[in-house]
Amino acid sequence: MLPLDGVTVVSLEQAVAAPFATRQLADLGARVIKVERPGGDFARDYDRAAKGLSAYFVWCNRGKESVVLDLKADADRALLDRLLDQADVFVQNLAPGAAERLGLGAEALRARRPRLVVAGISGYGDRGPYRDKKAFDLLVQCETGLVSLTGTPQQPARAGASMADIAAGMYALSGVLAALYERERTGQGSAFDVTMLDALGEWLGQPFYTALYGDAPLTRSGARHPSISPYGHYAAGDGGQVFLSVQSDRDWVALCEQVLERPDLIRDPRFADNPTRFAHDTELTAVLEEHFSRLTTEQALERLEAAGIANARLRTMAEFIDHPQLAARDRWRSVDTPVGPLRGLLPPVTFRDRDAAMGAVPALGEHTAAIRAEFAVGQEEK
Repeated sequence: MLPLDGVTVVSLEQAVAAPFATRQLADLGARVIKVERPGGDFARDYDRAAKGLSAYFVWCNRGKESVVLDLKADADRALLDRLLDQADVFVQNLAPGAAERLGLGAEALRARRPRLVVAGISGYGDRGPYRDKKAFDLLVQCETGLVSLTGTPQQPARAGASMADIAAGMYALSGVLAALYERERTGQGSAFDVTMLDALGEWLGQPFYTALYGDAPLTRSGARHPSISPYGHYAAGDGGQVFLSVQSDRDWVALCEQVLERPDLIRDPRFADNPTRFAHDTELTAVLEEHFSRLTTEQALERLEAAGIANARLRTMAEFIDHPQLAARDRWRSVDTPVGPLRGLLPPVTFRDRDAAMGAVPALGEHTAAIRAEFAVGQEEK
């Protein structure tokens, strides 16, 4: 058994945030019934990168049952009601107000089904001047200020993954799990909302407090840390980039003595502590790169590792896929899809005695007939 075996989730979902949340529930053993509009979740058409399937859709939708319903049709709307009558959790990320217009608002649902957990995900929430504003990941990254922090001093940049969607999906997941745990004690479900703005804003807590109370404006620092030095990338003699991080004065001493072979730098007033090192980052970078220019990237990394200095190599996504740590820990599994098996990583939460479910990625409407038969009028009384 997996932790959520026996839990049924009905999700009226699209794009990334809600599908990402419900995929985690499916991996934990829940039955997730994905309700798609005629034509399907538009994320199915974002790209064709995964052997003809959308990489976004493959990532966020394994382990689900796909049922196509036209909720403007009375019969399909009635079928959704029967699904909800037997559900433990309902998740939706429709436009603000759309769920209420369909009779699927939290109050209406829980009045009839008091044990139901209802999760709503939106861009900006159900009130305020941005209530009806369309929200997609990059746009929310802009509104939270993330894009202003990412990139080089000359050019802002989008974070390289769907951070606003992922943040909202993870908070929706934790909300569902908390609500299910509460229901075990009280017998009652509950309703909650997550916005992409709030979720990503929470992840930006450190720069938020720095901007709120700090003396200097925040700046973009590329792949360098905005307030710690040395922390970032430094050129090696073979043209590669060495990434390292000095987090304490003890690390600084080890770097000077064992890597740079410059113990005189330890008490250099320019580098006495992190604030002064950061203030003189340009000079410190020159010192590091002068030393690393005599080494290959591999030699520099070996010296850092031997000295106990945190370090990393800059990998491409292809190199991450071949990461030796993933292979050593047996993190890859095969996931069935409409185009055949595809590779997938195990979820980060790893139970010692069992794998996550990691079920198949459904074709559009693959389970519609079976769901109609299972939840046909009269079936719920059997």
